[in-house]
Amino acid sequence: MSTPRTLDFQDHRRDLGSNRYIYAVVSRRARGLSIGVNLNPDKVCNFDCPYCQVDRTVPGGPAAIDLDVLDAELSRLLGWVADNTLWEHPPFDTVAPALRRVADIAFAGDGEPTTPAAFPDAVARVRATRDRFGLTVPVRLLTNATMLHRARVVAALPGVDEVWGKLDAGTEAWYRRVDGTTFPFARVLANLAQTAATRPLVIQSMFCSLAGERPSAAELDAWIARIAAISAQGTVDHVQIYTVARKPADTTVGPLSHAELEALAERVRALGVRAEAYGGV
Repeated sequence: MSTPRTLDFQDHRRDLGSNRYIYAVVSRRARGLSIGVNLNPDKVCNFDCPYCQVDRTVPGGPAAIDLDVLDAELSRLLGWVADNTLWEHPPFDTVAPALRRVADIAFAGDGEPTTPAAFPDAVARVRATRDRFGLTVPVRLLTNATMLHRARVVAALPGVDEVWGKLDAGTEAWYRRVDGTTFPFARVLANLAQTAATRPLVIQSMFCSLAGERPSAAELDAWIARIAAISAQGTVDHVQIYTVARKPADTTVGPLSHAELEALAERVRALGVRAEAYGGV
């Protein structure tokens, strides 16, 4: 490791020893250790969310994905999981006892994981490696939903056990601010609905203040309407409502209270959709 560290909710750095692609974090939403797959070590992303913790002022690494290196890094970690020695190795020995469970293998990282051309091959390789070690932890995709309509991404999704799609806004205006993008909001909404129509979808929604401004009542009403529309067109397994828990790159971003998040969760539950609220730490 570059510096000694404790794996907890407040430390989501994407480094693990000398690894290029495989990292690990303790996740509030996964409720345990999440083994991360970072297909964006170059730090390139088609969103520029102000709440993101990735410091894009510091250059990333090469964009090309070496699947053999990725496989070797994952195999080393899953070998420890399979022989029950994971928690003996630093920094995993710092994980709180109550959270010492491997919750998933998650495509996430420093950018949108579906954008690299290697994404489909990476999914196939990760799933095969997991199966080779006889593990049953789910393979998850954490995505901003921008590429879910692309044929190569659609073809890769059967290799993913769960899709967690981002929906941080109800209106185009707040979406552009909170996600820092000009990518069409309508495309994101259509992709989420189309995915929910083919498989159970988890929706992940980040709510925060921007330069002291909280989402307005009208904005929250619009977001609830989007959840209702997506769930009417398919299956929303549940909605994760959360706020910032770590220092974002933009210091003007602030957390909402747990009470505010829980009030939103209650409104989602009133739609007949399961919802969970995760406050900051």
